[in-house]
Amino acid sequence: MSTNPRNALNFSGGPGALPETVLAQVQQAIVEVPEVGLSILGISHRSAWFAAVVDEAERNIRTLLGLPEDFHVLFLQGGATQQFSMVPMTLLRGSEHPAEYIDSGYWSRKVISEARREGPVKTIWSGESCGFNRLPTDDELSFSADAPYLHYVDNETVEGLQFHRVLGRDDVPRICDMSSNFLSKPCDADKFSVIYAHAQKNIGPAGVTVVLVRDAVAKRSPDDLPSFLNYQRQIEASSNLNTPPVFAIYVVLLVTRWLLNDIGGLENMARINRHKAELMYSALDNAEGFYQGWAQKADRSTMNVAFNLPSAELQQAFFEQTRALGFSGLEGHRAIGGVRASIYNALTLPAVERLVEFMADFRRRN
Repeated sequence: MSTNPRNALNFSGGPGALPETVLAQVQQAIVEVPEVGLSILGISHRSAWFAAVVDEAERNIRTLLGLPEDFHVLFLQGGATQQFSMVPMTLLRGSEHPAEYIDSGYWSRKVISEARREGPVKTIWSGESCGFNRLPTDDELSFSADAPYLHYVDNETVEGLQFHRVLGRDDVPRICDMSSNFLSKPCDADKFSVIYAHAQKNIGPAGVTVVLVRDAVAKRSPDDLPSFLNYQRQIEASSNLNTPPVFAIYVVLLVTRWLLNDIGGLENMARINRHKAELMYSALDNAEGFYQGWAQKADRSTMNVAFNLPSAELQQAFFEQTRALGFSGLEGHRAIGGVRASIYNALTLPAVERLVEFMADFRRRN
C-alpha cells in the first residue's frame, strides 16, 4: 500500500510526520487488523487483543529507555496540558514550600500558570528578558532542598530550545515535559520522578499522552482527587479506567516497534537526529546572515529549528515556494512567527537534505 509522498516533507511542529512503514500498517488496520478481522476503529478497549497492545507498548518503552522497575508506564488522555495540572494536584497541594519551575519559553509559561492554581510556585529562572532565545547556565540556577519538586520543559517546541543536561538536585523530585523530544534519544530516566509526553511529535497521533511515573509519586495521589486525575487509580486500571484512545495507543505501539526493529534503538535514533540537525544549522550558519536562527548555539534544539528571513516579503515568498514544492508545516508558531522546521524522528534525512538544498538556492536567488 502506498502513502502520500507529501507526508515525507511534513515539517510540522505537531502533529508531526509518522514513519512510512507505520502509515502503511495503519492504513491496513483501519480496514482490518489482520489478527482480529476488525477495523482498529471498532475494536473493544476491553478485548484481550487491546490488553496485549498496551502490554507490549509498555514493554517496548521500558526496553528503549531502560526504565527502572519502580516506574509505571501510563497511556492517558488530556494531552500534556492535563499533566500541567495532575502533577501539582499530586505533589503541590498543601505544601508549605513552593514548587520550582523554569520559565524557558511558550510551553513553560503555560505549565506555570496551571500550577499556580494548586499551590505556591517559584520561578527560579525566566528567559523573558532575553526574548526566550537561550536557556539558563548552571551559574544562573539555584535549587532549594525544600521544594516539593522541580519542573522544566526539556525541549521548547516554539523557540527551538533544548536542555542538553539534566537539571536539579537528586534529593528533589524532577518532573519533565518531554513532549517534543521523547524517544528521540537515550534518556537518564532514573534521574526523574515523572516524565510526560503527548504523542503527536515523535511517537504517534494526537489523543494519547505517555506518562512515566514513579511508584512513590503515584502513591502520594490524594484520595479526594477524581479517579481520572489520580495516578494511582490509572495504574490500577492499566490505563483503561475509561474508554481509552485505542487507535492512538495502537499507533504508539507501531512506532515503538519501528524504533526497536527498524532503527535499532535510541542511540541510532539520536545519531540520525543529530545529523539532520547539523545539516539544518549549517544551512543557517553558512548563510551570511540571510537566515537568522532564533536560539543561541549552545541551546539549539535537535527537534525544532526556528529562524527568520531578512524581510516579511522574503519570508512570504519562502513559504509560497516551499508549499509549491510539496513542503508543509514550515510556518513558525504564532507566538514568535518566522520559520520553523520540525525534524522529528520520522522526518527523514533525504527530506532535510531537500529543504537545505532549497534554502541554499533561495538565498542565491534573493
